Amino acid sequence: MKHHEEFMSTAVKAALKGMNNNEGGPFGCIVVKDGKVIGSGNNKVTSTNDPTAHAEVTAIRDACKNIGAFQLDGCIIYTSCEPCPMCLGAIYWARPDKVYYGSNQQDAANIGFDDAFIYKEIPLPYAERSIPFEQVGREIALEPFQKWTEKQDKTAY
Repeated sequence: MKHHEEFMSTAVKAALKGMNNNEGGPFGCIVVKDGKVIGSGNNKVTSTNDPTAHAEVTAIRDACKNIGAFQLDGCIIYTSCEPCPMCLGAIYWARPDKVYYGSNQQDAANIGFDDAFIYKEIPLPYAERSIPFEQVGREIALEPFQKWTEKQDKTAY
């Protein structure tokens, strides 16, 4: 069975490959289940014009596609850098057993990838955020929720 450093090395190689192919920033990630890599990803933000195409998100998508499931029960994520707030959310939705990360938030900030402003935005009142949030049409928007509670053939998650 591989050791943590070997899996982290695989995630780092994904980061380097993607970066060298000009696919995006210097981030890589793999998903491991039962000692085997079942998903791999690297940052593809600039090559796909997709601000959500971070390494963790692309790796989660790849792993879920490969195992035919929308959750990563029994899986471990190895990511070359501590996840940003978006990736942290994606990881929690995917529900892996554990996450190992290489570099940290400060290391990323040191090369221009600073997520601190997002963490500062979260607790602010909606109107004080740098991108204001305002609720509109709640009664209209509640309809899908009502229909969901009544739906007999839904896949709960």
